[in-house]
Amino acid sequence: RCIIDIIFFFSSRRRHTRFLPVSWARRCVQETGTWGIAKNQISSMPSKRRNNGRSKKNRGNVKTVRCSNCGRVVAKDKAIKRFTVRDIVDASSKRDIKDARAYETFIIPKLYNKLQYCVSCAIHARIVRVRSIPDRKSRRPPVRFRKEEAPKTAQGEGAQ
Repeated sequence: RCIIDIIFFFSSRRRHTRFLPVSWARRCVQETGTWGIAKNQISSMPSKRRNNGRSKKNRGNVKTVRCSNCGRVVAKDKAIKRFTVRDIVDASSKRDIKDARAYETFIIPKLYNKLQYCVSCAIHARIVRVRSIPDRKSRRPPVRFRKEEAPKTAQGEGAQ
């Protein structure tokens, strides 16, 4: 049976209380000569990401935003942000409007929307994916898929 003892030790900021087995306490006294725990013995939690899932860096506090999907409060630097540009009307309606319009140069306006998601909604909607450990360590930006413009033909360059 392992007897549990309370050990007090001091860190740089506050006094911590830990419940440790007596065998650990004896080893601590043998190694350090005190009833405190040496800094190298306190194991910190493993960090999953280099930035801890945020881009806060040297800021103390960051304003919050609401998730576009579920309304959850998320730190602005942690939220997954996507800027979408869409046509207000779909392709079939666009063709009808084009046929019925009075002005030939009229351009149908676009809808600009900035979406901010919490991590769980972004994963659920497959906006971001779960990556393996080596892929998480990669600092390369993801590959962007853009619509390629149609190559110019010889007809547009002065051919009759």
